[in-house]
This record gives sequence, structure tokens and C-alpha cells, in this order.
Amino acid sequence: MTQHHIVVVGAGPVGVIASLACAQRGFKVTLCEAESAVDESPRAATTHCSTLEMIANVGLIDRFVAEGLVARYFQFWDQGRRERVAQFDHAILKDDTAYPFVVQTEQHKLAYMGIDALRAMPDVSVRFDTRVLDLSQTDTQVRVNVQGPDGMETLQADYVVGADGARSTLRKALGIEFEGITWPEKFIVLTVLDDFEQMMGCCYRNYLADPDAWTNLFKISGDDGKGRWRAVFPSGADETDEMALSDAAAHRRLQHVCPTDKTYDLVHRNIYRVHQRVAATFRKGRVFLAGDSAHVNNPIGGLGLNSGIHDAMELATMFTEVRDGADTAVFDRYNRRRRDLNIEFVQQQTVANKKRLEEKDPAKRAAALDHIRQTAEDPVRAKQFLMRSSLIDSVRKAQAIA
Repeated sequence: MTQHHIVVVGAGPVGVIASLACAQRGFKVTLCEAESAVDESPRAATTHCSTLEMIANVGLIDRFVAEGLVARYFQFWDQGRRERVAQFDHAILKDDTAYPFVVQTEQHKLAYMGIDALRAMPDVSVRFDTRVLDLSQTDTQVRVNVQGPDGMETLQADYVVGADGARSTLRKALGIEFEGITWPEKFIVLTVLDDFEQMMGCCYRNYLADPDAWTNLFKISGDDGKGRWRAVFPSGADETDEMALSDAAAHRRLQHVCPTDKTYDLVHRNIYRVHQRVAATFRKGRVFLAGDSAHVNNPIGGLGLNSGIHDAMELATMFTEVRDGADTAVFDRYNRRRRDLNIEFVQQQTVANKKRLEEKDPAKRAAALDHIRQTAEDPVRAKQFLMRSSLIDSVRKAQAIA
């Protein structure tokens, strides 16, 4: 039997997990990354139950949990009143998943873990400083032109996975539209060493509703394992990047979350544009999009990276089915399972999460917070909420789609 070759573009966590899952199934894999190293900038850090099961399936779960923080609970807060509105306990999912909790592990750690595993495997090539220039395909193969340290090269593959981010070269080369919106405000990320759990009695994952200054507040372990807190805020309507990232603005926002007499120990700050977009198709011929190249969303709820890893595992499963004799019509299933469910579960839910936190009408805001409180207090409704927010429902629905 001729060994099938898969080229994966992008060595973020989605590309790495796609590569690892395919290599473990016996495929020859070439992983190409344009940059010289894994991107370590603060990005996704929340990994849900459904995704932890997939990380276990590729053999990384023990290290993944060890290098992160286990978060059994998450909370909603009324920021104006500085009071906790609701707490959800993932333990209620113990009969539905082997991992009834969330793990807070920075996404670059997952990429490094996967790359370590890939480099120990035969028939796998991990190439940094290797930029994809363009590609062409026939009914039987894909030719990928890359620029690497040794010059130009053409890779021949059976399939190509584009996991090269929101500005995807592959998606653009294929002429696939990236449909959706860009939010008018930017998102500000501030990372501090101060312990919000001790200061305000919160848990490791918190969503603070406020009509003018909502906040996502969560703890990560940090590369040193000592722990740090990351807070995400919206920028002001007329606020420049320089204003938003200034010391004064940063500390004003942090003081609004939790007033303190001392100066916050701020170790990192960033600001970025946020989109809600979905590619018009996730597949063209033998080329498939996954992760941010296929879909992007606001980070409230921590669903983007999780959905991307689900893409990666779906692709590995489909490639295996076709290699083992299934008709290539199986590939048509990818859009039905991944694109349609991303819209239904990730896009709709992250937009709703944002609207819940930023609602300006006092009556509507009170009603929304009452609804989330009542949901958390009712075991049946709480479980339904967590089944959806953890993407377990999404996975089960996908498996039922032929």
C-alpha cells in the first residue's frame, strides 16, 4: 500500500494536533510553519471537556493537565455590584465525560507538546521557516510550493490542511471568502501576577457583566508554573491603542475589577481586533481549512481553539476512512459537520456571550443575569448549559451527521 502524504500548514495547536493525529494513523506528514518558532504570544488558554478527550486520544493529556490549571468551576459576576451572580460546576458532567472540568493551559504549550511527539515519530517532518507560496491540485494530488531555508521546493501531497490562521495564505489562494463581521471595539488583554482569587473570592474562570467595562478574568499557570491572571476588556469608542495600553488606562481597568491600595503587578499587555467570520467553505478539492483559517470568533467562552482542535480530529478520521476504502464523498461531510456546527454552536454562542456581558439596558441586563442565576441553580438546566458550553453537544451532534 502506498503511504498517503499529508501537508499541514501552520504549527499552531490546531496544525500540530492535526499532524499528530494523522501521523498516529500511519500517514506521512509534513508540517510547515512560516515563522522560525511557535508563537508564544498570549492567546487561547481554555480547553473544554470535549477537547480534553481528544487531547487524551493523541496521548498528551497527562502532560497537558500537569502544565496547566484544572478549573472545575466558572462564575458570572455583576461587575457594577461586585457580586457573584452564578457558579457552574463541571462535576455535573461526570457521567458524560472522563474530564468533568476545564484545563487552563496556554495554547503554545499544547503546540510544543505535540511537536515533541511528532519529532519522535517516523515519516514526519516538522519544518519551521518554511512559507507556503501557492498551490495547485488535480483530482489525485496537491502540489504545494514552499520557500524554506534552502530555497524553493515543491511538495506533493495527497491532502493539504490549512491551519495557517485568520490571515490564511491557503484560504486566499483558494479564493474562499471569509464571511462575517469585525467588532467595532478592540479587545485589551492585561496579564498580572496579582491573585484575584485571594483578592475577590473568585474562581479560575470568571465573566464580569458591565455595560461599559465587561471583563473576562481567568487564571493561567504561566511558563514558570507560578500562576498569573489574564483580564480581557473592550476598548473605548474613541480610545487609541496607545491610550488603551497606557499604564493609567491599564490600572484604571484593573482597579474597576477589584479596587486595591497597591499598584497592580502588570507583566504583559496587548490589544487586538476581533472578528466573527466563517469561511464560505472549509474544503476545496483536496485542501481543507481548520482552526482560525476556517473560522474566528470573539474569545468570550473560550470556544475558538476548542473548535479548531475538533476540526483537526475530524480531518484525521476522514483521511483514515478514505485511505481504508471509503469513497471520497466522505469529504463532503466535513462542511456539514464542522462549518455548520461552528455557526450553530460557536458563532451564535460567542455572540450571545458578548451581548450578555455588555447589555446596557438596566432591565434587560437584570433579566439576563437573573436567567443565568436561575439556570445555575437548576441542576437540569445547569447541565444543559454546560453540555452546550463545553461543546459536548456539538460533538454528539456532529457524530450523528452522515
